[in-house]
Amino acid sequence: MKRILIILIFFAVPGLIFSKNIPVFAANPSPSPSSQAVIQQQLDELKTKIASRVAQLKLVEKRGIIGKVTDSNDTQITLSDIYGNTRFIDVDELTKFSNPNVKSTSSFGISDITDGMQIGVLGLFNKQSRRILARDVQVISLPKTIIGAVSAIDKKNYNFYVVSEDGKQTFIDVETVSKTYSYTGGTLSTAGFSKITTDETAVIQGFPDKQNPDHIIASVIILLPDVPKSPKINYVPAINPNASIVPSTGSGTKLTPIVR
Repeated sequence: MKRILIILIFFAVPGLIFSKNIPVFAANPSPSPSSQAVIQQQLDELKTKIASRVAQLKLVEKRGIIGKVTDSNDTQITLSDIYGNTRFIDVDELTKFSNPNVKSTSSFGISDITDGMQIGVLGLFNKQSRRILARDVQVISLPKTIIGAVSAIDKKNYNFYVVSEDGKQTFIDVETVSKTYSYTGGTLSTAGFSKITTDETAVIQGFPDKQNPDHIIASVIILLPDVPKSPKINYVPAINPNASIVPSTGSGTKLTPIVR
């Protein structure tokens, strides 16, 4: 029995040895020089793109600016900032425009921006081109500062006139939100409307009335009783507080309008 088993194994082994179906495993071939060059080129291009993007990010920063519009078109706004410098603002389809002075239901866009408007801009400042790509543009109202002498007071209606050195008279409206102070002897103290006197030097900061831009609604009034009226300011105090102030010639002669 053992002999028969040995003979069968003997004849079976050569068949296995010389069989064509035995799989043969070959070693993986190494990349060719041309493939290595292509991979290296792709890596170099990726490095270049990353370096360029990093450089762009370093050149751009978020920044805000306030100024007066001097020119505008569909893609650009030119501003004169508070220092008198000219600034260029780029706008695109992502730029948002708003104006708190118009109804929320009304549309407001670049076509509504006009010369002389005061606007605030938030956007991306490019350090190389020194231009701002606007992301938010809003019309704003900046406070006005008036320095002059009090020329007339209407105690009943809580308003008064101030004449500045250029001869311009400004109507000042005092509201409940207005704050009045008096600066004397190096001390700033709270004062009321009753403390305002004619010929007194005053500094007023406020906003134009929406109904009448020539009227200023006072936010802060600082009275300077120790500071004499500027000699450049000449006027004849009005008898009627609500009457127009007649400017003086500076020689003591009153200018009276001719009535026909």
